[in-house]
Amino acid sequence: APDRPRAATARRGRVAAALYAVLAVVGLVGTWSYNLAFAASGSDLTYLEAWFANPASSSAAVDVIVAAVAACVLFVREGARLRWRWVHLALVPLTFAVALAFTFPLFLALRELHLGRRAAP
Repeated sequence: APDRPRAATARRGRVAAALYAVLAVVGLVGTWSYNLAFAASGSDLTYLEAWFANPASSSAAVDVIVAAVAACVLFVREGARLRWRWVHLALVPLTFAVALAFTFPLFLALRELHLGRRAAP
């Protein structure tokens, strides 16, 4: 009976990990479909200029940039706590090369799986 709460915790962690993984895929596909559409658009603006093309896009850009930097700090600190030596080499660069909408839920999924393995009986 003492293992029952641990098993339930591990099961909930796997469900959360699956949800985060789905969100990572949605983040990857969603952001890159727009990135590829922008690349094909023939815009006179560079990608970064387009981020700051008007007040609304500038607000969203600052929002994403600040959240991305905060997420990278979390990745490195929590990765060190979990003894993941690869986080700063993988997730931090992927955040800026691919998308925060991909790396943040991916990190959360991997963290849930890791913590679930610890909690499993």
